[in-house]
This record gives sequence, C-alpha cells and structure tokens, in this order.
Amino acid sequence: MLVEGHHFRGDWGTPADVGWRAAMQNLADVAAMGAEPIALVVSLGLPPRTPVGWVRELGLGFAEACDPIGVGVVGGDLTAAESLTISVAVHGDLVGRDPVLRSGARPGDVVALAGRLGPAAAGLALLMAGSPHVVPGADDLVAACLRPHPPIASGQAAADAGAHAMLDVSDGLVRDAGRIARASGVGMEIDSAAALAMDGHRLAPAARALGIDPLEWVLHGGEDHGLLATFAPDADLPPGFVPIGTVVAESGVRVDGEAERGLGGWDHFA
Repeated sequence: MLVEGHHFRGDWGTPADVGWRAAMQNLADVAAMGAEPIALVVSLGLPPRTPVGWVRELGLGFAEACDPIGVGVVGGDLTAAESLTISVAVHGDLVGRDPVLRSGARPGDVVALAGRLGPAAAGLALLMAGSPHVVPGADDLVAACLRPHPPIASGQAAADAGAHAMLDVSDGLVRDAGRIARASGVGMEIDSAAALAMDGHRLAPAARALGIDPLEWVLHGGEDHGLLATFAPDADLPPGFVPIGTVVAESGVRVDGEAERGLGGWDHFA
C-alpha cells in the first residue's frame, strides 16, 4: 500500500512513477516465494478533487511495469479518501513448486542477494536534501527510488535452485535478514564488504556529497526490493545471486561479527 505524504510525494515524481513503484514492490513479494506473477488487483482511495488525468497516468505506470512481465491489472475497487492511497494485491502461480518461505534457513546456509542494495535509499536521501541532480550518477539513484527494478525472474530461479528461505528487501537488509532469522530460529552473519561491493561504486559520489556513510544505505536503506535468499552451502547459486553472508545457529543479525543493536530500515509506524 502507498499513501501520499507517507510513501510518496507528488513533487518528486510523476503519477506513472507511483504506478510503477506500486506494481513492482508487490510483484517482488510474489517473486520472493518462488511464484510467477499472473495478475494484479488494484484499489484506489482518492480525494474527490483528484484529476482524472492523474489516475490515467498512474495506470500508464502500472502498464509500463507489468507489460514486459506479461501481467496486468484485472480488477480492483475505488473509494473517496482524504489522501491518495494505492493498494495492490498480486496473484501468482507456483507452477507445481513448493512456496519458498522465510522459515527455512538452516545453519551453514549461504546468504545471497539478487538485485541492488542502497541505490533507492541514496535516491531518497538526494530527494529529501533537495539536490537530486547535483552529483554524478544522481539521476540513476533517484530513478532507483522512484522506479525500482526488482529481479522478478530470479525468484523462480532461486526456488528451482533449492532456496531454503527468501524475501524481498523492502525495509532494509538488516531488518529483513532479521525476519528470516527469527522465522527460521537461526541467526545471520552479514559481510559488509560483500554487501557494499554490489552497488558501492554507484553510491560513493552521493555519499560524499551528503556526508553519509554509503554502508548505511546498503544495510538499512530498503526499497530496492532485491531478493534475499539462503541456499545450502554446496548449492550452485542462480545467475544474479551474490553471496553476502552466512546463516549461523546463534540468533540475531551480526555485521562483520558485531551484533546490530538497531534494526534501522523502514518502520511502517514510525
């Protein structure tokens, strides 16, 4: 669900950007269970003075995100609301597979990620600072925030490769790794150098300009919707997955051996 003023601002992007993001963040949820997305149901809460053109452009964003995947919006609902609100449910087909849950990680598993870590958070930081185009690569980072590109097909590849657990990183690497760890009754060790290597070169100019450690975006940023999965230590990782850590028996999430005391990331009720 996206709510104006809480999840997006009209002066930061277009209605099509909002539609794209609403589609992709929900398609990633289905992909993270190893399913093939097949259809979306979209409900809108709209202030009465919302221009019809805004809604049409929102729909174009959904189409731009969904058409290349071969899915579409098949229904939904509409109501008046005080704030622009978009709620999406995605239907998927496991095509005979068992669903990949959060609860299957085992000590000794490799922790791997497909997708990006940090660009969306860096783009958000640039937008919030009012300087979205002032550093090299800034446009790419802002685009990652407004129009994330989760690796949808990688979810099915991970399931076929025997992934033990998986979810999409929507609320931050540490926070979401902790969700797999708690559901599985295990812990996770994250290698910060491996995680930073995925997108660190893209983040560096913006990090210098804003005076922020880029590792903060990598560990706690979220909204890139990459797929975080665990695999048996002897498994061949599917294309696109990069090892960034290990599952351990001791509970909690540690980065470079140090326990993460704060979850960081996105808190929906903060």
